[in-house]
Amino acid sequence: MHLNNGSIEVLLVEDNPGDVRLTKEALKEGRLLNNISVVGDGVEALEFLRRQGKYAAAALPDLILLDLNLPKKDGREVLAEIKSDPRLRRIPVVVLTTSSAEEDILKTYDLHANCYVTKPVDLEQFMRVVQSIEDFWVSVVKLPSDDARK
Repeated sequence: MHLNNGSIEVLLVEDNPGDVRLTKEALKEGRLLNNISVVGDGVEALEFLRRQGKYAAAALPDLILLDLNLPKKDGREVLAEIKSDPRLRRIPVVVLTTSSAEEDILKTYDLHANCYVTKPVDLEQFMRVVQSIEDFWVSVVKLPSDDARK
């Protein structure tokens, strides 16, 4: 993790501009400093994680917030590729999506998502949910160091 400078790297994979804005706002209100990178589709997410093209200098994230319903490459496909890649599979992936379908929940856990969170429609609840994700994954959970992921 990049906590040596008091911040962590978060990759938000989300195609809805409103949800991007709210998520960034909620993370900024948190107690920790986050460097938040945003990509809007599944293909771009994998390019970012593999440091390809314009993302050659991208920092490997400490935490990935992944929407399921993405253009170009579905979030389930992205999750499957992340968890099958030895260099990426230890990065925690929090599925943050509008779907509360049991099938989606089961499928993402089968693909080794670290947790599944349904986005609340209510603005205040949405902010609380994102802040609780940050509190848990950044303050409570012990994550592998960058060296352990190489």
